[in-house]
Amino acid sequence: MTTILGTRLPLIQGALAQISTPALVSAVSEAGGLGVLTTVGMTPTDLAAAIAAVRAATDAPFGVNLMLQQDNIADLVPALIAAPVPVVTTSAGTPKRFCAALHAVGTKVVAVIPSVKVAQKMAALGVDALVAEGMESGGHIGTETTFSLVQQVAAAVDCPVFAAGGIADAAGVAAATALGAYGVQVGTAFLLATETPIAPAYKQAVIAAPDTGTVVTGRALGDAVRSLRNPLTTAYLEAEAAGATPAALHALVDGSLARAIQGDVDHGTLMAGQIAGKLTVELPAAAIVARLYPNA
Repeated sequence: MTTILGTRLPLIQGALAQISTPALVSAVSEAGGLGVLTTVGMTPTDLAAAIAAVRAATDAPFGVNLMLQQDNIADLVPALIAAPVPVVTTSAGTPKRFCAALHAVGTKVVAVIPSVKVAQKMAALGVDALVAEGMESGGHIGTETTFSLVQQVAAAVDCPVFAAGGIADAAGVAAATALGAYGVQVGTAFLLATETPIAPAYKQAVIAAPDTGTVVTGRALGDAVRSLRNPLTTAYLEAEAAGATPAALHALVDGSLARAIQGDVDHGTLMAGQIAGKLTVELPAAAIVARLYPNA
């Protein structure tokens, strides 16, 4: 896996929408993992500036994530082909339209997948690796757990598989390895990196979360999202149960991630995975990497 990515460790920092910006990405890459830039909310000009900032901070490999539900994917992909990066990770869709073009410029493609069926389609497409992401993860999720998903995906495809969902330390890495994964992708743990640009109130909410502190919203909208329980999620779930229209549900949650990032812990969507209940302290990204791979 490190041969594919060019990293010292078989570790991908999960792309945190609107959050994994150059300071975090470069810190993770410097520590031996693969830092991954978010592109959510970015224009091609924004993305070029973010890539330049990462390259100014580190010579280590890094990645860029394409969340394929974004409206401007057709604008972002040409920018990544014109100025190639080492790795592109994809989520919430298929990279079929541009996988070959990225490979042609030397970029590795890693697809995040929620099921064996999708994993097989991505492997047939020729991606370099897969991330099998369990529903324990924060943010947009599928329906299968990490424990069941990873071992079935690893048995079903020939390409290397990373495990994601519920991993924050060396015990999680060991469990992922036992399930057949070559490496791990970690997102929620990096919410508490000192380099992560979210408000202190968001970080404190993660620290305070118990093991049962997350809920899933968005099912009625066809887009399940795991986040910390707060007044917004309570209001949303009550509205959903009462049969509120999609427009009414969107009115509650649209723009709520940005509110969370700015510190509105009551009206923001505090995306985080179930492992948040195990996270108790803010640390530099390098220390989080060392907690995952203490003997590396």
